[in-house]
Amino acid sequence: RSLSVFLAWLTVACSAVQLFDRSSVETELFGTMPDGRPVEIISLINANGVKVRAMTYGAIIVSIQAPDREGTLDDVVLGFDDLDQYVQGHPQFGTVVGRYANRIAGGQFTLDNETYTLARNNGPNHLHGGIQGFDKMLWQAETGQTDRGVRVTFTHTSPDGHEGYPGTVSVTVSYTLTDNDELVVDYSATTDRATHINLSQHTYFNLAGAGSGTVHDHVLTINADRYTPFDSTQIPTGLIERVAGTPLDFRAPLPVGARIDDDHPELRIDG
Repeated sequence: RSLSVFLAWLTVACSAVQLFDRSSVETELFGTMPDGRPVEIISLINANGVKVRAMTYGAIIVSIQAPDREGTLDDVVLGFDDLDQYVQGHPQFGTVVGRYANRIAGGQFTLDNETYTLARNNGPNHLHGGIQGFDKMLWQAETGQTDRGVRVTFTHTSPDGHEGYPGTVSVTVSYTLTDNDELVVDYSATTDRATHINLSQHTYFNLAGAGSGTVHDHVLTINADRYTPFDSTQIPTGLIERVAGTPLDFRAPLPVGARIDDDHPELRIDG
């Protein structure tokens, strides 16, 4: 009897593993929500040992173990080691942002001659889907393999009126890890009535690896010759300006920190 109990405990405690050729998917318990609901973390592992971990809370990418030029694996995204730190609040580390990424001025919009009022959770504005955005939802997860690689697919249904938005929206987000060490993110959404939606993935990268400090030495290129200035609450003014002559000009490779302390309105407002 004691052996049976031990084996039953072992079955529950161990992670579930799916093997696909040289790749695999592992699913295990990451923690529990304050209301007792379990949160799972899914690990996608390819033939090269690259490992992407994402959890059902917020469909958050928790870590990406990727090789440097010497082939040494290290975590290249920002995140926490336990669920409680995510639940307590964080700057959108690794989240799926929705219904609407970024800000909506004044916390309201008009659609089909009807005005909708949203939560104002960022000064006078609505930010990243509001107080209870997609980043705070518990998603359903399904794992498997496609012709591109191992994959986890997260699904969530946002009811009509949630955070003030019209329409019931069903959202699917898939993370696929290929054997070329690519992480492919696919989104889809359907709605039963007209609504606004703007999904995004909010992972912060530091390609030098965990504990390496800032990204100021990262060399960045942005293929853009114009930018949209914003006001003191970070709402676009409607103007479109040239990047030439500003610290926002990354048309040629440049370290991120080269101009980060320059005196420019966009840098002062954004901190």
